[in-house]
Amino acid sequence: MSEPASISSGIAARYATAVFDLAKETKKLTAVEGDLNSLEGALTDSADFNNLIMSPVYSRDEQGAAVAALAKKMKLSPMMTNTLSLMAAKRRLFVLPQLVRALRAAIAQDKGEVSADVVSAKALTKGQADKLAKTLKERFGKTVTINATVDETLIGGLVVKVGSKMIDTSIRSKLSSLQNAMKEVG
Repeated sequence: MSEPASISSGIAARYATAVFDLAKETKKLTAVEGDLNSLEGALTDSADFNNLIMSPVYSRDEQGAAVAALAKKMKLSPMMTNTLSLMAAKRRLFVLPQLVRALRAAIAQDKGEVSADVVSAKALTKGQADKLAKTLKERFGKTVTINATVDETLIGGLVVKVGSKMIDTSIRSKLSSLQNAMKEVG
């Protein structure tokens, strides 16, 4: 991991821990989860929002005012609004994507859930996703939330990542293994 990335994730982890602990203490985890959905949507859909949090061109005051207006419009909880305002005042809004991921992970861990990143050659049907979630639950002993993406270069099969474990059953990796084995022989 590069040094700036590790610094960013460290900053985000500290904010996430503080927000999570406060939300758990005040029994506001559900509200924070809703806030995370809203923030994730804004990060995904709005180039202007991403520019606001990443650009050093905006002053602390401009970022603070913009974040306060957005929080009001998005109907974020007071706890998340205050966190974003503090981050703007400290020039730390650039870690917001990492904060969202870290908070999601903390909430999932608290609920006894684990997230699985699944890459498939074709979009998974509801039945396939449910069957995979059930199989992963049996294997890991926790409720599994599937984050599915499609990569047609896999040709077929799946690549499943749960925490630090990866299961690669894609045709692409099997062909690559076969190619490497043939190079060793000949």
